Amino acid sequence: MEYVDPIKDIESINAIKQILQQQSQRDLLLFVLGINTGIRVSELLALKVDDVWEGSHIKEFLRIRDTKHEEVKAYYLNNNVRDVLEKYLAQWNFTGSDYLFKSKKNNQPITRQQAYRIINHAAKEVGIPGKIGTHTLRKTFGYHAYRKGIAISILMSIYHHHSPAETLRYLGIEKNEEHLIRVDVNL
Repeated sequence: MEYVDPIKDIESINAIKQILQQQSQRDLLLFVLGINTGIRVSELLALKVDDVWEGSHIKEFLRIRDTKHEEVKAYYLNNNVRDVLEKYLAQWNFTGSDYLFKSKKNNQPITRQQAYRIINHAAKEVGIPGKIGTHTLRKTFGYHAYRKGIAISILMSIYHHHSPAETLRYLGIEKNEEHLIRVDVNL
């Protein structure tokens, strides 16, 4: 697997969202769900409508089997994800067994290659330098979670890494990079 970078700049993330929204609500959902949960692209593409839909509303947590480590993991679906999901699901007459990222050609999910093209094309259109791929979504999630104060031990657990140094390297964070964390309990 070739090394890819996280998207570190929030303005670039928002620009990609705008491009993808003009292109396709499905493509926007792929990006937003990926950067807000850190789910592997293979697991994202295997999602079905029933995985996120409770019958009358979007689920708060998405529970999926981590195929690589044989465990069930819960992923919080924040407001950004839920907003995009609601708009996407309202566009079409989905059934619970439909793939969430259904191909326009058949009833199968889009391929990893198509997911790569979607993300890479939008990133290049925005002018993001560096290597961008489907794994960029997972790395972007971790990078911004760490920057917002999520403990490195939690991220290590999510990524199944063995040391903080391994996780920091994975996220593209240099040892001597200044990192100020705002601890604001706002009581």
